[in-house]
Amino acid sequence: MTDEKRRKHESPEEVAEILSVVSDKVPGLIKGLVGAVFSEESARNMAKAAATYYKELKAGGLPDDVALRMTQDYVSIFSKIGDVVREARKSEHGED
Repeated sequence: MTDEKRRKHESPEEVAEILSVVSDKVPGLIKGLVGAVFSEESARNMAKAAATYYKELKAGGLPDDVALRMTQDYVSIFSKIGDVVREARKSEHGED
């Protein structure tokens, strides 16, 4: 059966049930992501990861300024992930 045919056979009740499950699960997933990104443990782990990254770049012979810039870029990835999670959290609470 093709996807198109399968969709035609889904009843409104089935769709409502799917949406109900999604609405129950998504807030918990977002809460878990927020905890993982913004916890004290997460901050410690990110700091350790950044320090290790910088040390490895320096050990590899990169100049200070290049290693620092690359480490800043590395840390900014975590910040961007945090921004995405924060925006998802706002959406969960209906904030604009």
